[in-house]
Amino acid sequence: MACDVCVIGAGPVGAALACRLGAAGMSVAIIDRAPLPPMEHPDFDGRAYAIAAGSRPLLEDAGVWDRLPLPAGPIEQIRVSDGRPGRPASPLFLHFDHADLGGAPLGWMVEARSLRVALNARLHDIPDVTVHAPAEAVVERSPAGATIRLSDGTTLQARLVVAAEGRASPQRRAAGLSATGWAYRQAGMVCAIAHTLPHHNTALEHFLPAGPFAQLPMAPGEAGEHLSAIVWTDAAARAQRLMALDDAAYGAEVARRLGPHLGDIRLVGRRWLYPLSAMYVHAITAERLALVGDAAHGIHPIAGQGLNLGLRDAIALSDLLLEPGADPGDPALLKRYQRARRLDHVSMLLATDGLDRLFSTANPLVRAARVLGIGAVQRMPRLKRAFMRQAMGI
Repeated sequence: MACDVCVIGAGPVGAALACRLGAAGMSVAIIDRAPLPPMEHPDFDGRAYAIAAGSRPLLEDAGVWDRLPLPAGPIEQIRVSDGRPGRPASPLFLHFDHADLGGAPLGWMVEARSLRVALNARLHDIPDVTVHAPAEAVVERSPAGATIRLSDGTTLQARLVVAAEGRASPQRRAAGLSATGWAYRQAGMVCAIAHTLPHHNTALEHFLPAGPFAQLPMAPGEAGEHLSAIVWTDAAARAQRLMALDDAAYGAEVARRLGPHLGDIRLVGRRWLYPLSAMYVHAITAERLALVGDAAHGIHPIAGQGLNLGLRDAIALSDLLLEPGADPGDPALLKRYQRARRLDHVSMLLATDGLDRLFSTANPLVRAARVLGIGAVQRMPRLKRAFMRQAMGI
């Protein structure tokens, strides 16, 4: 079988890229080690994605956005504050309002299961996309193209291989593309809550000494209840102890950090724990190979930009691949992709790493400086709008 592009990894970034290319008429093979249907959890499992305004066009062009089986919740305002658990937030805060940039939402919250169902349906709906899952792939690349041998005996010929396999990407390692990584000695806890008071489509980013605590507004639940996603960073050892609590005790700790503005809360779905680290990949292309998503970078989740950084990879790469007459694996095209993504990767890595180091400390002098900085930015409309555009990916 011959195809223009072979995407290895059917996560959100790889699947969205395959859908966009296939929808535009390119022949695409997508391979994943796991079968796709089991990824479609029938019940809400507590996970949701923040899709920035600049990332939504990719999902629209791919024919995925309109297939979401559950509504996306708009993020219209973001409130950034500094504080301590159990104490009122600082009176100096930073408030982003979608009205300041024309009124379109800053982003949307999409349930993980909803995006997965839409991606799987679209992958199987596009004639020019073939899905091989579950399957293991062995790849041989040459200047003329790539040969991909699958565990089921199928052999594919492709002009370009795209690795979307995550941070431990076998294709990146096989190509000898080096990466520098470091751990944060922090863990991210992810869950969802139902609450008695409406969130008014407002997200909260509350910086605490052990790490950021984010509440992200979701669309109403199937029973009409108010829902929000929680992304909570804390020291790794403390996070392990918190995860061992029962739901009532864990919910009380969430409420202690959240404050009373959403009323009574209760946990919905599962809780998830992720060790946090960062990774800089020194080159994201090789002979007939391009990296996207977590195979190409890893950043701290402090700004909720990890998935959107990967979706921007998919946008940049697909824009180049869809140019008339383009050879998907042409070295000059891959060099252009490398140049197009380098600044975004470096700036987001430095920004998220710097924010974590600035805000994840109880040093009183540092805390006083950052509180004053938050208050100062609030009074600088141009700088606020620049931060908003960066968060929106526009």
